[in-house]
This record gives sequence, C-alpha cells and structure tokens, in this order.
Amino acid sequence: MFARTTDNKQLYYEVHGKAGSERTIIFLNGLTQSTMAWHLFLPYFRENHRIILLDFIFQGKSEKTGEWRDFDRHARDLSSLMDHLEITSSVICGISYGSLVAQHFAVSYPPKTEKLVLLSTFAHKTPYYEAIELSWWRALEQGGYNLMLDIMLPTVLSDEYFDNPVIPVAALKKAKEGINENTEAILALMRATRERKDFRPQLRRIKCPVLIVQGEKDILFPPKMAEEAQRSIAGSRLVIISHAGHTLNLERAGRVCDEIIAFLNDGTAP
Repeated sequence: MFARTTDNKQLYYEVHGKAGSERTIIFLNGLTQSTMAWHLFLPYFRENHRIILLDFIFQGKSEKTGEWRDFDRHARDLSSLMDHLEITSSVICGISYGSLVAQHFAVSYPPKTEKLVLLSTFAHKTPYYEAIELSWWRALEQGGYNLMLDIMLPTVLSDEYFDNPVIPVAALKKAKEGINENTEAILALMRATRERKDFRPQLRRIKCPVLIVQGEKDILFPPKMAEEAQRSIAGSRLVIISHAGHTLNLERAGRVCDEIIAFLNDGTAP
C-alpha cells in the first residue's frame, strides 16, 4: 500500500499482525534494506501486535525522486504515515539507518513514541566509521550497488555468520538483485548520514523507555558507540548480543525478538 507524504511523495508501507491490537510496532529498515528485512521478526509479534513496515523515500518500493532527506524529514514522513493510519502512539523499532530515524522521531514526536528500540545504533561518528562510509560511497560511485555490496558485507555480517549463515551469502546477493539498482537513490539516503552531526546532546531529550541492542562483533558501530548513545538517554538499557555482527534482524533475529518482547512486557529492558 502507499500513502502520500506531506510533500506528495509515495511512501510504501505494509500492515501485518493483529488488527485492532492496542499496541502497534513500527519497524524501520537499515540503509539498503526493504520491508522484507523484517520477515524473520513477524512470527514473534504478529499474534499480539499490529505491525507496520515501511520503506523510506529513496528506499525499496517508495518514491525515489526529489532532493535528499535528512533524518528529521524521514521522521516527519513517519509521523505523516501514523496520522494517515490513525495511530496516535507506537513502539518505534529501527535498525542502523532506521535507528537514526527512530532517534530523531522520538526527539521530535514524544507523544507518538510509546517506547523506543534501537538496534545496531550510534549517535556520533568515529574516524573509523567515516573511513568505512567513504569506502561505500566510492564503491557506489565507481561500481554501483553490486560493488558496494561486496565491500559492505564483511562489515555488516560477523565472521561467524560467514561460517554458519542463516541464508547463504550467495543467496543474499541474489535476493538483492534489482532492489538497489538506483545509485542516486542510495546516495541520497547516505547523504543523510554523511551530513548528520553529533546527536548525543539531542538524545538527552528522550524520556520514553528505551532499549538498545548491539552486536558484540559489530564492526560498523562497535558496542562502545552504542554505549555512548545509552549514556545520553536517561534510564535506557543496553544489551550486547554475543557472537553477532551488525545485521541483527538477520543474524540473531530470535534472540533480539526475545529481548524486545521482554522489554515490551516489562516496561523496562531485561
């Protein structure tokens, strides 16, 4: 299904789970992911929750035209979608790029944020991260998404995943064919991260319950970066998933979902 953003762009979304549930969970994708990225999560939540999946503008099946969007603009798109669906408040769960949208959303729209779950997140950049970001940018410019993906995979999947993959790496690459062919759209998404300033001061404004989940072997955003975010959000809790890399909604879906469910049922992180 599609909804219109406030600037008349087509935003793709899906509705899953229990219609009429008192609780809605909105899952926000990583940089080059689409709504398909959450299909391992759906069995854990659809019986008791209403679930919304969406592709950001420039991502998946959503529109890929116009000027690049910063994270505040992505957050406004999410707020507009919630209004369209008559959702007054929701659990917001984002991974990586989606976790940054979630941070900005929680800061800008506190009444609409029931609880916040940040997977594979960060609030500030390090020189090492900026070097990785530059390598992705250059790969995309020179060889398109296929070259970018070859360079990206060793930084977003742990070494243990390559030894025992949930989905074989060759199959992952095959599944990505045709999804991210629009180089300019990916560059537009990446510009939001490239231009983003240190967000730690703004995180102090978040008052809702927050769970942060990070992979022990996340090369892109090591646990120390998540620890910085956690220190900036009063009362938040950080869980480190051992033997896991960056792509937690693939590598450790079951374990991560267990942590989220405990957080939702408790009111505080386990």
